[in-house]
Amino acid sequence: MDEIINLSRRGFLKASAMAGGGLVLGLALPGMARLTEAQTAEALQDSGKLNAFVRIASDNTVTVVVGLAEMGQGMWTSVPMMLAEELECDWSQVRVEQGPVDPAFSNPRWANFKIQGGYQAISGSSCVRNFGVLVRQAGATAREMLITAARQTWGVPDEALLTSWSEPGATCFAENGWVIHRPTGRRLSFGELADKAARLPVPENVPLKEPGQFKLLGQSKPRTDLPLKVDGSAVYGIDVKVPGMLIATVVHCPVFGGKVASVDDAETLQVPGVRQVVPISNGIAVVADKFWAARKGAQALKISWDEGPLASLSSDGIRQTYRELAQKPGAVRRSEGDVNQAMGAAAKTVEATYEVPLLDPACLEPMNATAHWKGDSLEIWAPTQVQSQSQAVAMEVSGLPAEKVTLHTTFLGGGFGRRIYVDFVAEAVEIAMAVDKPVKLIWTREEDVQHSFYRPNPYNVLSAGFDDQGKPTAWKHHIVGPSILSQYKYWGHLVKDGMDPSSLSGAGDTFPYRIPNVFVDYVMHNPGMPVGFWRSVGHSQNGFIMEGFIDELAHAAGRDPYEFRRDLLSEDMPRLKAVLELAAQRGGWGESLPQGSGRGIAAHFSYGSYCAQVAEVAVAEDGSVKVQRVVCAIDPGWVVNPDIVRAQMESAILYGLSGTLFGEITLENGRVQQSNFHDYSIPRIGDMPRVEVHILQGEGEQGGCGEPATPVIAPAVVNAIFAATGKRLRRLPVRPEDLRAG
Repeated sequence: MDEIINLSRRGFLKASAMAGGGLVLGLALPGMARLTEAQTAEALQDSGKLNAFVRIASDNTVTVVVGLAEMGQGMWTSVPMMLAEELECDWSQVRVEQGPVDPAFSNPRWANFKIQGGYQAISGSSCVRNFGVLVRQAGATAREMLITAARQTWGVPDEALLTSWSEPGATCFAENGWVIHRPTGRRLSFGELADKAARLPVPENVPLKEPGQFKLLGQSKPRTDLPLKVDGSAVYGIDVKVPGMLIATVVHCPVFGGKVASVDDAETLQVPGVRQVVPISNGIAVVADKFWAARKGAQALKISWDEGPLASLSSDGIRQTYRELAQKPGAVRRSEGDVNQAMGAAAKTVEATYEVPLLDPACLEPMNATAHWKGDSLEIWAPTQVQSQSQAVAMEVSGLPAEKVTLHTTFLGGGFGRRIYVDFVAEAVEIAMAVDKPVKLIWTREEDVQHSFYRPNPYNVLSAGFDDQGKPTAWKHHIVGPSILSQYKYWGHLVKDGMDPSSLSGAGDTFPYRIPNVFVDYVMHNPGMPVGFWRSVGHSQNGFIMEGFIDELAHAAGRDPYEFRRDLLSEDMPRLKAVLELAAQRGGWGESLPQGSGRGIAAHFSYGSYCAQVAEVAVAEDGSVKVQRVVCAIDPGWVVNPDIVRAQMESAILYGLSGTLFGEITLENGRVQQSNFHDYSIPRIGDMPRVEVHILQGEGEQGGCGEPATPVIAPAVVNAIFAATGKRLRRLPVRPEDLRAG
């Protein structure tokens, strides 16, 4: 796996035929289809709606072609492991190829959204849990075809499909890349059987293994992409090299929605190495031989901007508008019981306002894409989370049909929701169409920070009531804030009746605690700045808000925060209760800590997984906070690769810490005030706490692992700060001035 291999459907089939035969399976939705060597010529004309391939070659190698992007989540390892488990092949013989753009690779998680052309994308912690069963079916089907080929070779009578893959009564079985005849011990390799198996009928409804039968799944196999990333051979978008390629960078209007009024490029064209200045839809691009020349040329541009109607937008103004809108009722998301009656009858009430800032996804690899316009065709190389939409926007800009637009998916230097958007792909195509050579567009860090899609900054008003026994009887949550989905053209239809489900994730869709009267409503207001997906989306702020406020209720009731949560958890949430108990046990809940230190606890359900954390923090007299230890308990259902799960928890915790302790995008005069990592801080090595991850493998469907730890870390830390100082923080990020002694 020394490089990313991107093949078109036609190219894949040609390569398969030239490889000398073998078994080629194409996984189709909702059933199975495959292409034999005899069908290849016809398939070259129309290969059907394929969304994954399994290829078994005569040299025993097994190739998995995966259509989704690898952005650090371990997909290049987890997906092949699921295939190899059912196929019973030799794990060392498995190879991975990056699949082409095709509607058949559409993520089944988003099938109900009816996005035109499909949604070939990785988001919502959806790869393993949504594609896993399809890949396992492909592996199991190929295994049975190989076994049938061996039976025919040996003259062994056919047997009916077994209800269990390894029933002792089976005369022939597969193991570690071989088909074995149980009575005699004869064996044939998969490579020897592949050609014959390719000509057999495809069996239907092949049984899959139960988790208790797994041999490979559940093991911490080394990641297949790790050697490439260690030795530097991994190809990220910014690494792409095409013969004759030029480099471009872009300057956007500093105010959202502004336009170029006029431009003087005379000085720019005098910069050595600058080739061309290209006006594009969202600004001005400078094309040069090298990036530094393009950068210097961009700095030399004299641009007059039409700043448009958002030139007076400011963070203070947005906050004031939110406060005013908070006085108005919103669209009702959840209503159980009679909250107003319960609040009126309450023996005690608690009220609080919670706020979070705009946050930039801050991918370490800035936005970039390479495009080569050939007049009647277009070739693109891009680090994108959404191949289908990247191709779609390229078609829109170029006017070409899908078959004339080839997209190569590279590794991603961070995604976090930012690369769901395809603005940088569109710009690369615009620039390429204006020059006669391939062009790689690279945004500067300043453009990346100041022209992103930011996590929303909702304003939250909460209240709760207790009866005379100290039990909570009412919970009211009023949310005011912008809508992500209404700004995203592919999902805008999901916003209905003033309700954006992404804004309410974790607040209105699920409510884990037994409180008889619950009311959640939402006032949607878009001030004008671009908002978008940020790792764990609405859960990222709502986890903080809900678990921060439930902690307040515990203290208002005079209860231990852990015991208060455990007692209130619904009978419908036994798995959330289990991870809460595990985190408390392993996190030393109740044990003493030095003065100035504290522990906080929080739990949250998101993306099908249950997560709880205990954070230990130390607060110095100057108000600085050091998160020293985080104990994380996660139940994502059955686990493919525990090491990858641990890595995802560690990553999600660190990412959440970034937004808890450092991150804040502020606006003044319609401009983002931050520009780089000196004023939009992210955690450094010294900020990383000691993280312990404990995995519970619960029953039921698989959950995701890329995001569920992010919503939990902020409340765990803030609740720990309260335990250490007695000061309740309801607004992020944590500000030392709010915690200084005295």
